[in-house]
Amino acid sequence: MQKENVLQRELPYERFLDHGPEHLTEAELLAIILRTGTRNKTALDLAKEVLSLAKYPKEGLLGLHHVSLEELQQIPGIGQVKAVKLKCLTELCARMSRAKVSEGISFTNSSHVADYFMEQLRHKSTEAVYLLGLDNKGKLIGEKRISEGSVRMALISPREIFLEAFRMNAVNLILVHNHPSGDPQPSISDKQLTDAVKQAGEWMDIPLLDHVIIGEHKYYSFKEAGLL
Repeated sequence: MQKENVLQRELPYERFLDHGPEHLTEAELLAIILRTGTRNKTALDLAKEVLSLAKYPKEGLLGLHHVSLEELQQIPGIGQVKAVKLKCLTELCARMSRAKVSEGISFTNSSHVADYFMEQLRHKSTEAVYLLGLDNKGKLIGEKRISEGSVRMALISPREIFLEAFRMNAVNLILVHNHPSGDPQPSISDKQLTDAVKQAGEWMDIPLLDHVIIGEHKYYSFKEAGLL
């Protein structure tokens, strides 16, 4: 009986109650969220198998950010509901990590902006365009994805961008998007959008400080290139 109680206390849920979450491994925390395993695997075994999918260069929960629903569901015991829960969890982890990182970032520094977005965007197979709103000290006060998918930059309206800027009460703006090809060199439409937003920003007194394009472990900055 005493041995059984000891074994029970080794379960993640009981360890959480006895010691708190800070004493649990990522696998144990994940096992609590998964709740159940399969006939042949405990929830902890299943959690370890899920974490083994983590993609380079990040391990653990953050490394699962780029694992697809389909890949998760290939693990016996992970159906659609659990896969969706896991994707929501990894998205929360990523947002919390980026929120913490953003506190120490100077968003007026192009390389800092690129570092902030690199892991989020460099793996994407489609283009995503983000608008960053800054205060007068260069601190991030808002972040909005304004387009994703088969993006034609020339079709993105400066009006849409500045409506979001007004909602953020932004004083300065930065555009960020990725090139799935891995080559961050700007296209003609990238340059056209940058010029249009720059001109509108000058007229509205909300300047565009930079447009950063994310490639594969490299970036292009319109500001660093002397174009802003």
